[in-house]
Amino acid sequence: MPRRAILFDLDGTLMDHDAARESGLVAHLAQWLPEAEPEDLARLNGEWRRLEALHYDEYTAGLCSFTEQRRRRVQGLHASLGRTGPSEVEADAWFARYLQRYRSAWRPFDDVSPMLVALASSHGEAVLGVVTNGEGGPQRAKLAAIGLAESFSVVVASGEVGLAKPDPAIFALACERLGVKPEQAAHVGDRLDLDARAAASAGLLGVWLDRPGASNRESMMMTATPSTSMQEPGVSRIATLEELPGALGL
Repeated sequence: MPRRAILFDLDGTLMDHDAARESGLVAHLAQWLPEAEPEDLARLNGEWRRLEALHYDEYTAGLCSFTEQRRRRVQGLHASLGRTGPSEVEADAWFARYLQRYRSAWRPFDDVSPMLVALASSHGEAVLGVVTNGEGGPQRAKLAAIGLAESFSVVVASGEVGLAKPDPAIFALACERLGVKPEQAAHVGDRLDLDARAAASAGLLGVWLDRPGASNRESMMMTATPSTSMQEPGVSRIATLEELPGALGL
């Protein structure tokens, strides 16, 4: 069936969140821990990535607020260094300094622009949207900063609609806003669980963007199906966004 709508995840799919997170953290640690050795920075970067995966998923599951997940990440990093605290006020200030450096490193992946051009050429009538777990303001700011704000007709952010991936209802809502049926849509994302499988359960084509070298959140949060043998109804796998038109049969 022709896909009349194509939905995308944001972080790790359109924007290189991993690179921005690492760049922002290293720049922040250079000021916060100027005596840190390269091996210390590598360990702390890994711990920061783990804490983000843990606590951000708690936020999207409704177990804590957006601000609280930030505080838990800061408190966890301090604990990994054997430090007590910090207080909520101190944690907020620490995160604000990190956030400034993280934002300065926002970039789209290199394959985003060629993919958008290819989609416009092969399937220009399809409408594009974003389905993201996060607060609407920060997520829209990312799209604007990386030059993609005008590329998508709809942005559905979990913090605004009270639904979060992998709930099938958030994909149904996005389809409703774009005026298409779920079976007429596809969703592309870097999480097999939250994106591809969840979209497929909602009746969309789920496309797992399994980027080589990306931080493997699947292995941290779940047991992923090996990509070489994965064959699931309603789920396709690509290694780059430039493979997307082929996965959509365009």
